[in-house]
Amino acid sequence: MEVAKDAGVLLSYDPNLRLPLWPSAEEAREQILSIWDKADLIKVSDVELEFLTGSDKIDDASAMTLWHPNLKLLLVTLGENGCRYYTKNFHGGVEAFRVNTVDTTGAGDSFIGALLCKIVDDQSILEDEQRLRGVLKFANACGAITTTKKGAIPALPTESEALALLKGA
Repeated sequence: MEVAKDAGVLLSYDPNLRLPLWPSAEEAREQILSIWDKADLIKVSDVELEFLTGSDKIDDASAMTLWHPNLKLLLVTLGENGCRYYTKNFHGGVEAFRVNTVDTTGAGDSFIGALLCKIVDDQSILEDEQRLRGVLKFANACGAITTTKKGAIPALPTESEALALLKGA
């Protein structure tokens, strides 16, 4: 991570909490937070937000307790309710797409993958709220499409499928 950071690489972190894989909840929280301050972009789900903050509130104040000074973007995914985004200069929410959900496996991975593919070559998007909202709509579309099929990898959408959903919205 240090080599990547020194090279100017955007470090993205999705804790992808799976409590049964940890010796204890305390160990999971400690290890997840041990590298927190190294990330430039962090995505947590609503469940992970509750776990990491110890609060049952899914709101801006709770999310901002996870903020650190070097962070460029904090995302909280809310499933069928879209996502919330936080930067140093602005924050807000982007609505989800209504689809016939079959399996939610891989939706978060699809979301963050779509976001990263759009910002990897142009990180200035993180400083422009209108452009960031557009990218998050695309990411929400990818996440939504992923829920319409069984399995994580087979359900990942193509860019054209995501663009078609965006056009239909």
